[in-house]
Amino acid sequence: MKNIALLAGGFTGEYEVSLNSAKNIKANLDNTKYKVYTVLVNRDRWFYEDGSERYDIDKNDFSLTVKGVKIKFDFAFITIHGSPGEDGKMQGYLDMLGISYNTCDATTSALSMNKAYTKTIVNGIHGLHTAKSIRLFKNDVHDVATLAANLKFPLFIKPNNGGSSVGMSKVYNVAELPAALTKAFHEDEEILVEEFIKGREFSRGIARLHGKIQVLPGTEIITTKDFFDYEAKYTSGVTEEVTPADLTPQKDAQIAEIITEVYLRLNAKGMTRVDFILQENTNDFYFIEINTTPGQSSASLIPQQVRAAGMSLPDFYAELIESNL
Repeated sequence: MKNIALLAGGFTGEYEVSLNSAKNIKANLDNTKYKVYTVLVNRDRWFYEDGSERYDIDKNDFSLTVKGVKIKFDFAFITIHGSPGEDGKMQGYLDMLGISYNTCDATTSALSMNKAYTKTIVNGIHGLHTAKSIRLFKNDVHDVATLAANLKFPLFIKPNNGGSSVGMSKVYNVAELPAALTKAFHEDEEILVEEFIKGREFSRGIARLHGKIQVLPGTEIITTKDFFDYEAKYTSGVTEEVTPADLTPQKDAQIAEIITEVYLRLNAKGMTRVDFILQENTNDFYFIEINTTPGQSSASLIPQQVRAAGMSLPDFYAELIESNL
């Protein structure tokens, strides 16, 4: 029986989403093989809850003492969205203690949280396009006239770090820019202003399973809103998710090839999810971002795609553990 620390919570607005992910992962881990301890990570304490009792993690060796018994962990399953589970901090800590985990390493996790850096690295992959964009820092002078002169409206303004769609705006003219910049800077010290790509939006998981990279079936995201923001993501009825997505076999194969190349080029590990748009009229692939700890609630995209691929979630999660142990 292996002891698994299932790390959930975190420091961002996606705390509750992370708890739902943890609940679903725990329900799908074979309890004859794994003893799972859900560890909640907050800024002030990391703890395991057993009924009304709370037991703190000893951060010196990442252990737990429950009723006088010391528990050492064989593996950490990270399902924290945002900091410190998706940005490399937790990975670096676990690396120093020599504890295996399910996600990308510290470097890739930190890098892929930064949308601008990620785009620079994946740039040049055959068939992959990225929207023209300008990166702004909070301390800089933000001249809206320069932005308007260099980029074509409508524009997307979004925090550069952070995957939760919070702080995003779509603007149609110069007059709307200042408020949108303020909103994004409220979430992050650096933001991205990029040209809006009109087309169909998709998301597709990829994982290394049994030593082989496997691209999962894609999901098309069809929203009644102007774009897929936080509300569209988490409000029922606003967005329809179609898995597997309606694509020609040729297009499906081409996308799988591009996503595999992204995964390899970023030195990704475990399961990740790539979001992209197929541009209207051209059907060109436009990269949006890669998520290195994608949502895992039962309705989330990866569980949908795993089921569509004819795999069972317990087998999928077990393989993520076993292949990294």
